[in-house]
This record gives sequence, C-alpha cells and structure tokens, in this order.
Amino acid sequence: MNIATKIASLRKELSQHNYNYYVLDSPEISDFEFDSKLKELQELEAAHPEYFDTNSPTVRVGGMVTKNFETVVHTYRMYSLDNSYSKEDLEDWEKRIQRILGDVKVEFTCELKYDGASMSLTYEDGLLVRAVTRGDGFQGDEVTNNVKTIRSVPLKLKADFPPKFDIRGEIILPLEGFAKMNQERIEAGEDPYMNPRNTASGSLKLQDSAEVAKRPLECLLYNIVGENLGVSSQFESLVKAKEWGFKVPEVAKLCKNTSEVLEFVDYWDQHRHELPYEIDGVVVKVNSFQHQEELGYTAKAPRWAMAYKFKAEQVSTSLESIAYQVGRTGAITPVANLKPVLLAGTTVKRASLHNADQIEKLDVRINDEVFVEKGGEIIPKIVGIDFTKRSPDASPVDYIQNCPECNTPLIRKEGEAQHYCPNTYGCPPQITGRIQHFISRKAMDIEGLGGETVELLFKEGLIDNYADLYTLTKEDVIPLERMAEKSAENLVKGVEKSKEIPFERVLFALGIRFVGETVAKKLAKEYKSIDALIQASAGELILVDEIGIKIAESVVEFFQNEKNIEIINRLREYGVQLEISAEQLENITEKFKGITFVVSGVFEKVSRNELKKLIEDNSGKVASSISSKTSYVVAGDNMGPSKKEKAEKLNIPIISEDEFLDML
Repeated sequence: MNIATKIASLRKELSQHNYNYYVLDSPEISDFEFDSKLKELQELEAAHPEYFDTNSPTVRVGGMVTKNFETVVHTYRMYSLDNSYSKEDLEDWEKRIQRILGDVKVEFTCELKYDGASMSLTYEDGLLVRAVTRGDGFQGDEVTNNVKTIRSVPLKLKADFPPKFDIRGEIILPLEGFAKMNQERIEAGEDPYMNPRNTASGSLKLQDSAEVAKRPLECLLYNIVGENLGVSSQFESLVKAKEWGFKVPEVAKLCKNTSEVLEFVDYWDQHRHELPYEIDGVVVKVNSFQHQEELGYTAKAPRWAMAYKFKAEQVSTSLESIAYQVGRTGAITPVANLKPVLLAGTTVKRASLHNADQIEKLDVRINDEVFVEKGGEIIPKIVGIDFTKRSPDASPVDYIQNCPECNTPLIRKEGEAQHYCPNTYGCPPQITGRIQHFISRKAMDIEGLGGETVELLFKEGLIDNYADLYTLTKEDVIPLERMAEKSAENLVKGVEKSKEIPFERVLFALGIRFVGETVAKKLAKEYKSIDALIQASAGELILVDEIGIKIAESVVEFFQNEKNIEIINRLREYGVQLEISAEQLENITEKFKGITFVVSGVFEKVSRNELKKLIEDNSGKVASSISSKTSYVVAGDNMGPSKKEKAEKLNIPIISEDEFLDML
C-alpha cells in the first residue's frame, strides 16, 4: 500500500471510530488502539506534508493558534426565541399560529433547550468550512480551528447531504466532564469554574486550539438553514442530520397538538436532572417548513418557534445596600448589593431594581431578606421580600435626588419610569457610555479599543467625546496602563479602519435616544445623508415607515443641540461616512416606494433573501403577513395555501417571480 492510500485509509477508519464513540456512543475499539492509529497518522502526515488535509482527524488534537477571531456576518440571521412560562402562553401562541395559517392541521417538533454556547456551522460539499459564534445574531466570531477539536462535530459528512448549508447547535460541556475539569483545577490549587455554560462559551475563545481539545466539549445540533435542503419539516431535518453524521439528541418528539407538547414539557421538567448536560426548557417549533415560511418572523424572533422556560430557580439572601448607576443616556438604574449567594450555577452579588416605582411596589428596604431569581435564567432580579424577617427599624428607601456621579439634580419626565441626569456633556458615565456605545460591535466596531480603555483615555484627559478618538496617536496611548506598543498600534489602526463603516451604522453609533439599529437603517435609507436628516422636521420624520412621534422628537432634539452638530462636523472632517456611498446609491432606487410586498414560496432565479433585498434596495417594504395594506404577493412554488386564500379574499394581486423581476 502506497503512502497516499495508507493515509487516506487511516483517515477514513479514524473518522468512523470517532463517529462511533462520540456520536453513537458505541465504540468498537479501545482508547489505546484509537490513540495508536492516530499517532501513526500524525507521523505519516508530518513526514508527507504534501498530503495535508484541513479535515484530517488529526486536527482534533488542536495546535492551531488564533490571535484575533475574525468577525463574520451570518448568511442567515440567528434569531432569538420568544419565551413562554405557562400552559396558557403556549395555547395563546397556538391560537396566533392558527389565525395566520387558517384551518390547517399544525404539528409541532419538541426539542430540549440546551444550556450552552450557540454556534453556526457552514458545510460546503460535505466539508466543514466555517464555525461562527452567535454573536449578536447578525454577525459573530469565527472559531473554526477550535470547533474542529470537538469530536462530535463532523469534519466530513456522509449520505445525501445538500451541497451548501448552515446547521445551528449548542456547544455544551457535559456535567461529568465539567466536574472532572474542576477536580483537576482544585487539585492544582486553582479556583473551580462556576458553571458549564460559561466554561463552554469561554473555551471557544481560547487562542490555542490544543487547549480547547483537552476540554470534553460536545456539539448538539438542532436547526438547518439554506436553500434546496431536500427536507420539508423540522423533524425530518433532525433525522437527516443524524444520517449525515451530526450528533442530534434522540429525545426530540413530533407532537400533533399542544396537549402532547405539554406532556413533553412536563416530563422533562421532572426528569431534566437525569440528563448528562444542563437544559433550561423546551423549544417547540411548527414542524412544517412551508408553515414556518408562511408564519415568518417578527423583528427579533420566528413566529413559528417558542421556548418554554422551566420555572426559574429562586434563592433568598440579604439586601446589604442600594447603589445607583448612570447609563449613557443619563438614565439612573438602582442596583441591589446582595450578600453573595449561589443561584443557577453562578455567585450572585447584585440584582436589578429597575426604577423608583419598582422599589416602592416591592417595598424593599435595606437589610431585608429578599427573594432573587434569574429572569429568563440570565439576569438576576429581586422578585419579593420575606416580610417575616424584616427588622422593625427598617425604613422605606429614599430614592436619590441628585446624580451619584456629578451631583446634578435628577429629573423625571412625565410618563417615564426612570429618573435622568440632565448633565449630558458633563457627567462622566454619560460621556464614557456614549463613547463605549460608539465603538461597540454593532456600531463602529473599533478593534483594539474596549470599555476599560475608553475609561482610561477619558480619565487621562485624552478624549471627551467620540470625535476625539480620531485625533489619537500611538504616542498618546502608549503611556496608558497595560498598553504595549503593539496594542497602541492596533487601537489607532482600529480607529482609522472605522472610517469605512457605512452611514447606517454611523447613525446608530451616534447614540440618539430611541434610534436603534433598525430605525437607523430606515432613516439612512430614507434621507441618505446626515445633512438631509438634520434638516428634517418631526412632522416629516413620522411619515417614514415605523417612525413614531417619540423617535421623531428625539432625533430633532439631538440635531438641535449645537454640541452634537460640532461633533458631527468633526467626524465629517476626519473622514467618517455620513452619507450613503455612491456604490450603494447605484443599487438603490425609489421604484417601489410606498409599495408593500409579501414574499411566499420557493424561487428559481433568485433566493427568497435576495428577492427581499431587491425590494428593500428599491425602497419597497417587505411584510411577513398579508393585510389590507399589502400591495402585491410575490408567489413562488409551494406558496402557502392560507396566504393564497387571504390574498384572493382581499383582492391583492399575486405575481410570479418573473413578473416581479419585470417590474424592476
């Protein structure tokens, strides 16, 4: 047998044994035999680098070092899920689904909600080409080298897989492996890790993949996205994913109605602690992909999926004091300082009290014994008081009257729950908060610059607003604490590179109150430049789709402030993008202005996503459901029957893909 054949044979054999052990949990050879064969393959590959293969089983042991994790935009957005906490929530959700779909039979796929780090894996021609963290749902960090060390992630697929697709899942750390890792840390005199979820997430950002390989991580897959997948339902996709080589837990169940869904939920609420890994609920999905497509998405979540969260763990502890934090908008948030207590795997020392009304409503007092929960298992919050343990001397909390940072008297606008510090340009946390927002990933995404560095730059008098960032030199920042020459270079380069960030993200970065990512995109598309937006009145702004009076007034107020105009003029001078580029403008027309489309079905010439982009690039609006405001329905193959029926009932024109392209 020649060398090439021997290497290929060993790779195939080791891949099968790896699959048997880590996916099927049914090993056919001993660990010693496996390790011997792996060592033989490593030696052959080292001696014959001409046969290098990025997907060889030897990559499982790691060794690649990633200095910086590149930010990658997801081809298909990773949405959040809406949460439910009761039988009534699920039944209401089912009613909403039936209202949209009409009188059709709806089945559901139930899966466990794994408590780990979300991951998107991209496969092309059966090979793993990219692994990207969830990030903010629109983009995440590429961690391919690290994910390749996880034995349950297939590097090569088998059977009849699609040519290109993304598969989503959760990187988890099984409880047994987590306990073993902690025992080793304790024996080495190190602090133990607090919980499996955070440890799994942190593992993915280790720079040396050999270190990741030492951790017993697993990847449980649950969702396939892409074009022409060859499957028509969620449950079928799980079956297919197993055939292709993915680790998909066997517990998923196809349910005919919400009664069966609730049986599944009740069973796993009682038996979840028998699992080898942590879960915090059940995910319920409409099974049919055609129904999913008809239901569509809200701004944040799919309408066809719901996470049923198990009741949050609750503990009691003592409230020692209340601190007040100042946000970038000047909003004051009271925070409870607690006697440290273990809650859902983490030590909790602080919990949100939200605002003065919440403190009054709970009647919370210093030294009270309070009940603490993790809202959605993430953010600790005080949910009640143990009045039986209250001291007779306890007095109601006097909410602060002045800013804790700059001592300016606080204001509270009519109809708003929070108090505000009006000293916008003189209150330190507001100044640094605005700059931290400006440099954040969804905004200017300035690499080499973090929140702590912003605080240091402000403290040293080097910056007072975000325009000052563009005047920084390497010599300015090198004297800062923990700032090496290379770090200083990266910071200055990161600031320079941010001048390429498109206008819509610059607009979001400015930090105008109530102007989030989506609103910034709409305003950028409508006005195309900061100068045009500055001239807009509140009356004109509310004519823009989804812009209400509160947003309009906030935008006008922002641009009426001379300080803001001065900063914007400086940004212009430094080369920041304050208008849509000529290249973008070439692809934008107002051909569909005022026209609302609903897109349904599968298309031949362009994908559904491309078709929606064509509509938006030409100033049209894409809606997910048909109403009297719909102008056209663009119908592909397998258009949802309920959408067709509703369009006909409302006399809305149904056009084909070709007719739509002719309209362009």
